[in-house]
Amino acid sequence: MKLKQLEIRKLEIPFRFSFKHSSAERSVTEAVIVVAESDAFVKGYGEGCPRGYVTGESIDSCLRFFELCRDELLQIQDVESLRKWVSIHSQLINANPAAWCAIETALLDLLGKTEGHSLEALLGISEISGDFAYTAVLGVSSPRIFEAQCEQYHRLGLTDFKVKVCGELESDVSAIGTLTKRFPASRIRIDANNLWEEADAAASYILSLGSSPWAVEEPLKAADFPSLRKVAKALGCKIVLDESFLGLQTFDQIQDDLDIWVPNIRISKMGGLLRSLAVAEKCKQLDLNFIIGAQVGETSILTRMALSLASHYRDSVIAQEGAFGTYLLASDVTDAPIMFGAGGFLRANFVGLPGLGFDVNL
Repeated sequence: MKLKQLEIRKLEIPFRFSFKHSSAERSVTEAVIVVAESDAFVKGYGEGCPRGYVTGESIDSCLRFFELCRDELLQIQDVESLRKWVSIHSQLINANPAAWCAIETALLDLLGKTEGHSLEALLGISEISGDFAYTAVLGVSSPRIFEAQCEQYHRLGLTDFKVKVCGELESDVSAIGTLTKRFPASRIRIDANNLWEEADAAASYILSLGSSPWAVEEPLKAADFPSLRKVAKALGCKIVLDESFLGLQTFDQIQDDLDIWVPNIRISKMGGLLRSLAVAEKCKQLDLNFIIGAQVGETSILTRMALSLASHYRDSVIAQEGAFGTYLLASDVTDAPIMFGAGGFLRANFVGLPGLGFDVNL
């Protein structure tokens, strides 16, 4: 394959409702799309979701990274040369994971279409199979909106929940109470998005919510592992690492007490599928379960990429987020959005098809 051109653009799709947590609020997608085109006029598409509070990226930083690397990237011709570029430029990708995710995904989609292979066949991993169970995510909102979202999840039959807390006790107690009353047999974890400074304050507040979550996600400032250990001990639950887990380099911080931690692997945050697969493989070697996460507002492109990871490492996945499609977005980038359905389950209908396996409308 010979690349003819690479393009990047900002993607803005309105949400059906605003989504809020303690670190950010948004009502439109915050993403970049990369289009890779071959000299045979075949196009591949990729998506990345920069988040300043996670990796320090922005839309502008993604555009700068793209311009810096574009000419060199035009020399990539196959999976081998793509893997080599990722290996050589690991530090650069560490600083620009969402930007690289969009580029890598577009190149993989193009290579798959050009060679007539699915992403899985292209990378030598197992083809997608079976059903995938998704977690319902509830943001910080008014009681009316929160109850409406709970009702939607109730109609769909979801039983696994992640609920965001904001640090306003009355509001958070009300939300947790509404959730546990509507879904008494549900599995719940709490996401605080780095809300507290001290372990004692975090643990005390979470205990006051009147719930017993199986895990708490990011209660403290990112990467404060000693204090996170204190929260885990005080609450007797797992700690989900999101902003604190940025890739293979994080294992040095957690390998001595793996029973506490649950990494949240987001394809965009990791810097694409290749690096996500490497992280998941390390988790498997350590017998460490993980969550496959999603950035709020992801389109079907990133949902599709996460399914490759989820299928290949199914036995290590303890929960999976995403696949919201037009439940959240006013429109998706494809006429057949990849979305969970009844019970929160999704079954892929593009197994074995070249590249992403669906048409992208941009």
